[in-house]
Amino acid sequence: MKLRSLLFVPADSERKLVKGLGSAADVLILDLEDAVAEARKVGARASAAEFIAVNALQLEARQAHIFVRINPLDSGLAMGDLASVVIPGLAGIMLPKTNSAADVLRLGHCLDALEARAGVGAGSVLILPVATETAQAMLNMQSFCTPLPRLAAVTWGAEDLSAAIGAEANRDEDGQYSPLYALAGSLCLCAAAAAGVPAIETIHADFRDATALAATSRASRRRGFRGRMAIHPDQVAIINQAYSPSAAELAHAQRIVDAFAANPDAGALSLDGAMIDKPHLTQALRTLGQAR
Repeated sequence: MKLRSLLFVPADSERKLVKGLGSAADVLILDLEDAVAEARKVGARASAAEFIAVNALQLEARQAHIFVRINPLDSGLAMGDLASVVIPGLAGIMLPKTNSAADVLRLGHCLDALEARAGVGAGSVLILPVATETAQAMLNMQSFCTPLPRLAAVTWGAEDLSAAIGAEANRDEDGQYSPLYALAGSLCLCAAAAAGVPAIETIHADFRDATALAATSRASRRRGFRGRMAIHPDQVAIINQAYSPSAAELAHAQRIVDAFAANPDAGALSLDGAMIDKPHLTQALRTLGQAR
């Protein structure tokens, strides 16, 4: 499953759902949580279910998928959300306010029953936790230390974390994330790697600043993130480009693979005047895999 760009769309807005459908996002995240007012949440469930039923096959034909961000497990709303949207065509659930990997397992048990009721394949609905939105989550990131059933990726968020700890802002005066939030992103990278899934970068809130979005996305890909969440359709093309290997990167990766293929007994080789070894080969294979 491609996870370069994941576009949030309020599930109660028909206009925005139509715009999202026309985007090139790899994943549409129908939002039942923050983007939907309390009085509209029940109606949003029905809208999300209708959108999945009508559009899932069309999206799958272009290798795109539908996830739904439900309300937190302890909100009193999550089970109603799940009962409405676990239907044929749903690819995954985004779980906000995840406190630890135990929440992912708990959600998985709920999905076991709901998949059976809906007549969809067992284990087919994946889970994408937002793993850094609470203080407890930050202290429990080591719980993502082994592969988990249904885990599609791990992502992080700074806004809810700053609210949870009572911070006035999550960035310093120079605009950079202050240490706690920089740590949250780094822990997301480690948790995803330990669990054997991609790490997904948090949002870029200023959707009008395309230059900053492109620069920060390229930087996060260099750090190890494999995709990014978007809050506006205009961000999708920039994100897709930033998290896709360039022609030059692919050519260089192929040369590394070819060099080791021609020297299968070598532990290290010289290429263009630089030494390369097995970690370079691992990265090259990963780069080629991203293109596929």
